[in-house]
Amino acid sequence: MKNVLLIVNPHSGRGLSKNALGVIVSSFCEAGYGVSVYTTHSGSCTELAEKYAPEFDLVVCVGGDGTLSNVVSGLMKVENRPPVGYIPSGTANDVATTLALSRDPRIAVASVINGQPTPIDVGRMGEQYFTYVAAFGAFTGVSYKTKQSAKRALGHLAYVLGGLASVKEEIKPRHTVVEYEGGTIEGDFLFGAVTNSTSIAGFVRLDNRQVDLADGVFEIILVRRPVTAADLAGIIDSIVKKTYNNDNVLLFHAKEVVFRFDEDVEWTRDGEDGGVHRTLRIVNNPRAIKMML
Repeated sequence: MKNVLLIVNPHSGRGLSKNALGVIVSSFCEAGYGVSVYTTHSGSCTELAEKYAPEFDLVVCVGGDGTLSNVVSGLMKVENRPPVGYIPSGTANDVATTLALSRDPRIAVASVINGQPTPIDVGRMGEQYFTYVAAFGAFTGVSYKTKQSAKRALGHLAYVLGGLASVKEEIKPRHTVVEYEGGTIEGDFLFGAVTNSTSIAGFVRLDNRQVDLADGVFEIILVRRPVTAADLAGIIDSIVKKTYNNDNVLLFHAKEVVFRFDEDVEWTRDGEDGGVHRTLRIVNNPRAIKMML
């Protein structure tokens, strides 16, 4: 019998029903797994994964992107890491979108049980880890500043409303120097993201052909401050068409990148608070985690 550690955040998204949790547990039991269940808030997942994961054959996260991120952060502190399964129940579910995972509990469990351990890259920003995005600028604070009750009631609309409400305070461009192995970029940017995903908070999407989750490099997006109406139109056009090839929207790839600012800047990490930084080094840890896909 294989043993699975089930780390459940019942508060993510619109909440996990008792029926859904019962389906998840019974599905693993029917497949011959011994199941240990921990229910917790997202922030405690790191300690749980670090402490208990080495005792199990499989770790399965039930929650949102932040819950998965914190589970992975715990696993990164473990030498012999078991593979990870993900059953999404969050609001934005960017990772689930990228990996084409079902939100139906029974289908999601079957995908984990029948899946193959597939390596993915994990990012490190300072002393923190992230699975799909580290970002600063316009709208990036919406996820972790939006109350969970609002997310649960309004779903993805909570992000849209939160974004609109934060326009005045977050539209300020940041003078930024970006250093990477391909050179240096300097400018005033409204938004910057270091990502390993095709979806960022549902607002920004990348073409699937541009993203490889295990190639050892990030996709890095920078959006300049528009000066004219034509600049703004070009930015919108790039985002809608997923082209990112004009002077105001830059897309490049790097395995390591350093951001330098003239002032302290707030960052988000997988939709959670990523701290305030004036200088931040972000490094790709290639194929660091195996996910059941």
